[in-house]
Amino acid sequence: MQPVFGRLRDGAPGHNLERYLERSQKTELIDGLKKIFGSVNIVVVTRPAGLTVGETTDLRRQMRAAGAGFRVTKNRLAKIALAGPAFEVLTEMFQGPTAIAYSSDPISAVKAAVEYAEKNQKLVIIGAAFDKQVLNAAQVAALAKLPSLDQLRGHLVGLLQAPATRIARVIQAPGGQVARVINAYATKVAA
Repeated sequence: MQPVFGRLRDGAPGHNLERYLERSQKTELIDGLKKIFGSVNIVVVTRPAGLTVGETTDLRRQMRAAGAGFRVTKNRLAKIALAGPAFEVLTEMFQGPTAIAYSSDPISAVKAAVEYAEKNQKLVIIGAAFDKQVLNAAQVAALAKLPSLDQLRGHLVGLLQAPATRIARVIQAPGGQVARVINAYATKVAA
């Protein structure tokens, strides 16, 4: 999708260049945002003021590694795409230059965005929405300190396996004790 830039108003020559996207491109962008908003559990709204292309690419790479996505948005189009789904509560946050971080895991997008914002002051966390609730920047930072869904699953599996391991040791212990007694008796008889 190639944006069209530099069209002259009314086709007249001059310096009144108007930057715009074709209607079909706007529709594609809105549909893409609706698809994102319909398939994720959390959306973090950020202000990427002054991020270079390289920094934005690095941020996107980190987001993908965390299982999240990052996208610079046009406010008007994002507000149109927000109509209806659970993230409509975010419309007030779309002012000025904005970008969104999003993921199905409620923690991964938040963690990646907050970690990057701590390293690079050009990215500012505005807020987020999770389960139709608006979170301010402080709440987003607190959410980032929670373990991710995969970390919680690993911890839960460890807790569930611990009793089974203990039971196996207890069951094996009498057999081991019997073997040691027999070995001690055999050593005593042999001597």
